[in-house]
Amino acid sequence: MTIHQSPEAFGYDAFLRTHQSKEVLRFITCGSVDDGKSTLIGRLLHDTKQIFDDQVTALQRDSRKHGTQGAEVDLALLVDGLQAEREQGITIDVAYRFFSTDRRSFIVADTPGHEQYTRNMATGASTADVAVILVDARHGLTRQTRRHALLVSLLGIHRVALAINKMDLVGWSQDKFDAILSGFQAFAAPLNFSEVRAIPLSAKNGDNVVLPGTAATWYDGVPLLRYLEEVPVKSEERAAAFRMPVQWVNRPNSDFRGFSGLIASGSVAPGDAVTVAPSGKTSTVARIFTADGDLERASEGQSVTLVLADEVDASRGAVIATSDAPLTLTDSLDVRLFWAAETDLAPGASLWAKVGTQTVNAVVKAVHRRIDPETGQAGPADKLAVNDIGDVTLTLDRQIAVDPYVENRDTGSLILIDRETTDTAALGLVQTVVAATKASAPAPAASESKPQEAARSGGLLAGIKRLFGG
Repeated sequence: MTIHQSPEAFGYDAFLRTHQSKEVLRFITCGSVDDGKSTLIGRLLHDTKQIFDDQVTALQRDSRKHGTQGAEVDLALLVDGLQAEREQGITIDVAYRFFSTDRRSFIVADTPGHEQYTRNMATGASTADVAVILVDARHGLTRQTRRHALLVSLLGIHRVALAINKMDLVGWSQDKFDAILSGFQAFAAPLNFSEVRAIPLSAKNGDNVVLPGTAATWYDGVPLLRYLEEVPVKSEERAAAFRMPVQWVNRPNSDFRGFSGLIASGSVAPGDAVTVAPSGKTSTVARIFTADGDLERASEGQSVTLVLADEVDASRGAVIATSDAPLTLTDSLDVRLFWAAETDLAPGASLWAKVGTQTVNAVVKAVHRRIDPETGQAGPADKLAVNDIGDVTLTLDRQIAVDPYVENRDTGSLILIDRETTDTAALGLVQTVVAATKASAPAPAASESKPQEAARSGGLLAGIKRLFGG
């Protein structure tokens, strides 16, 4: 007779509760070609025991066929999965990997180092909390190192781990480490990073990646993984004003009507005064409903249904915000665009703009300047080409509610969608918001067909990933 233990005996419930309560940190790895980005992620996965035995066997087989480490296992192949990546030995597309420790869960994006894949790098950075910028200790800071540092700064990432890799190939020289750190700090001074943490490591050997290394006796800091476990997560979003774009109206019967969505920033509790944009109607929160029961407070990152005390007319595309700091209504936007389409962008171009859960018609009124991605300096421009970064003015067919990107990454960002192909053409960051001079009646919603089908799954990352086959 076989006796099976109950799930309770294994502690499944406790395990699931612990896992669900973990914070999630999103981070990217970026830097020049061959600095070791993919190898570093492979080392993190390997040393945190995230690889199954069959994966190890497949990795050993692939290393013999595609690897660059001779007879040794090439950990970069855990991330570089495309055939073209393995043939060329480079990263082309953004690869996302997931792993977890006792303290946190992680979503890591391995981004390309080649200049021609700048738009792919912006994809991974658009939702990241931390950037791990790799530097080859032998070569020091390069053009792409500076380029990527500027890009992550433009995209609102405030914390950087400067991973000085391949230290074993320079004899773990402290002088070399100090020189690279000094040069990076001088370059990054105007980029307004809130933290730059420099860590000497060897991704190939594993020193100072997950476990402390013993070769750098002069280094008294923590390994990279410990830093990632301890760095503050979304502290700016949690401190920001409450914002929740409405995904849909939850009305299962005549006795219940709520507004469902993902809280983009801040927190909310029953009794809080809120304003619904763009209508401007005000009310208070009566309930915070979830499938697991009502909540006393909900905060950034939670998906909830808000039940308001008053009958307020709102639908998908509306934004519920705290009445203490309402959003600004405008039909004209000054945005910084990361242009991703192969065709040039010029004044007069007509596209769809997806802002949060709302899709509107947008026309490029003017292209003002192009930003040099290596120096951050702006120069005059009358059009944008693929991979260009530039400042443009968009005219919209109706008023929408937005924040400046520096104040809120979710309600201050947008994507532009090509009308013919429904491909995502650009990532946009709202620079300044000027309120509309006069109120206007809301225009009819944009066609529900192509723009909604192209980006209905929601958010900045979903639309950008579609362009690159993510």
